[in-house]
Amino acid sequence: MPRTRKTHPPSLKAKVAVEAIRGVRTAAEIAKAFDVHPNLVATWKKQALEQMPTIFAGAQAGRQDSDPEKDALYQQIGRLKVELDFLKKRVGLHD
Repeated sequence: MPRTRKTHPPSLKAKVAVEAIRGVRTAAEIAKAFDVHPNLVATWKKQALEQMPTIFAGAQAGRQDSDPEKDALYQQIGRLKVELDFLKKRVGLHD
């Protein structure tokens, strides 16, 4: 009978990684508490530490750099909404 692979949700991975980063308990204790293999604890901790700088850099970069095409589309949506409201009032359909 073939064994199926376990898939762990990202929320569990995050909890395990945070617990490992804290360093209060050993990897074996964390693995036993969350019912995962101790190697996964080390792997998820390493991944979390490697990706942390990019997580925070991505949030700042997104605010500073805006997409001109996206901005143009939002402007067009705004104009179309104003036109639609005007036409609805003109016809008498607006509340």
